[in-house]
Amino acid sequence: QVQLMESGGGTAHVGGSLRLSCAASGLSLENYAVAWFRQASGKEREFVAAINRNGFSFYADFAKRRFIIERDNAKNTGYLQMNSLRPSATAVYSCAVISPFVSRQATVYADWGQGTQATVSS
Repeated sequence: QVQLMESGGGTAHVGGSLRLSCAASGLSLENYAVAWFRQASGKEREFVAAINRNGFSFYADFAKRRFIIERDNAKNTGYLQMNSLRPSATAVYSCAVISPFVSRQATVYADWGQGTQATVSS
C-alpha cells in the first residue's frame, strides 16, 4: 500500500523559508515522479512543482527561482524548499507520485499525502 506523509509545514514570516518533506512507503520512489500541489482556502488545487525520475524539475511560474524541488531516492523522500515566501503561499501543500511520467495535472495522480499547512504571516 502506497503511503505519502508530508511534514515541515508551519508558519513563516514574509521573506522566510520552509522546507517540506514527503516520505514515501510502499513503493520505490526512484521509479516515480514526485509532484507538489497546493490548495489555498476557497481556491482550487494548483500545481507547484514536479521532479521526474531523472531529476529534471518543472515549476509553476510563481515557484520559479524561489522554490526548489528535490528528491533523495535513498531515503525514499521528496522535498520542496520554499524561499522568499509571500502571504500568497499560504496553503495546504500535498505531495503526489506517478509513474512513469510527470504531469502538472492533479487529476492524473492517484496517490496523495494528507497535506501539510504552510502559513506565511506579514
